[in-house]
Amino acid sequence: MKKNVTLVLSDGTQFHGKSFGYEAPVAGEVVFNTSMMGYPESLTDASYAGQLLTLTFPLVGNYGVPPFTFDEDGLPRFMEGDKIYVSALIVSDYSEYYSHWNAVESLSDWLKREKVPGITGIDTRELTKRLRENGVMMGKILFDDEPNNIPEANYEGVNFVDQVSCKEVIRYHEGAGKKVVLVDCGLKANIIRSLLKRGVEVIRVPWNYDYTDMEFDGLFLGNGPGDPDMCVDTVNILRKQISQSAKPICGICMGNQMLAKASGATIYKLKYGHRSHNQPVRLVGTDKCYITSQNHGYAVDAKTLGKDWEEMFVNMNDGSNEGVRHKKNPWFSSQFHPEACSGPVDTDFMFDKFIDTIK
Repeated sequence: MKKNVTLVLSDGTQFHGKSFGYEAPVAGEVVFNTSMMGYPESLTDASYAGQLLTLTFPLVGNYGVPPFTFDEDGLPRFMEGDKIYVSALIVSDYSEYYSHWNAVESLSDWLKREKVPGITGIDTRELTKRLRENGVMMGKILFDDEPNNIPEANYEGVNFVDQVSCKEVIRYHEGAGKKVVLVDCGLKANIIRSLLKRGVEVIRVPWNYDYTDMEFDGLFLGNGPGDPDMCVDTVNILRKQISQSAKPICGICMGNQMLAKASGATIYKLKYGHRSHNQPVRLVGTDKCYITSQNHGYAVDAKTLGKDWEEMFVNMNDGSNEGVRHKKNPWFSSQFHPEACSGPVDTDFMFDKFIDTIK
């Protein structure tokens, strides 16, 4: 018997539904993703830490959940992280029955096993419309039979990166070739996979680790959750690096924001963010447009970039920044996710561009 639950937004709006995940009240920032598939990857993306994720595609759960197995490098084969990072999942129509050659359990069983609430029967179109019109906001999922059990949570001012980053240096494929330092702000596993398959050694370091005295050939800045302005240590270490060396640097998502902040730029919060598989971006100076996978709630204010920097990509929907580059040194980044997982792989060439700079 599914319990009755209510999603209460910070503006007082209420949505009534049924629980299909772990039965516990929860609070967090309510966001929406318009992708048509890829919930195993999205749920395990650390960039969603602290958020209640709404999926706008109406039917969810119909292909079940793949096995949580790991490859020889210790990376999950079918997921993007080592666990579910979203605080809760909100859907319109949860499919009780699933069918897929690689599925081993239902989405409901997975959520319950990892103690993550899930609610169904929500009018996700109306919820998304409200978030688009008023901006993302905090919300609470309350169980109707426990009206006094009210959770509390904050999103602004919380350093989620510190919570999800690795705690020690991890090396992959030692001696494989050129060395790449990968700053882990909560990065997706496919960023590591994308680098390893290009024949380099990857040295994964915590978000606040000073790598400037290490021996390496290139620096890669990964994605992560929350407000980039909380990552003061990351930016300061990066500024130290670019002040003493012109070694190649590439960034993805929060990595783009870190690189821009190191140049002196400021960051602002988008009204409702970009979370989808169909975001069009244009390569500045050309008519080339790419369809990209995205998951971010903050953006770089391109007008504040340092004089030696310029925009590399812009969003074709709202004109926001989608990447920056240095005018002379091999430093560049994308706000979108070229590693996809899930989503289109149109911009996978960003990894090749980075590898070419360190050869």
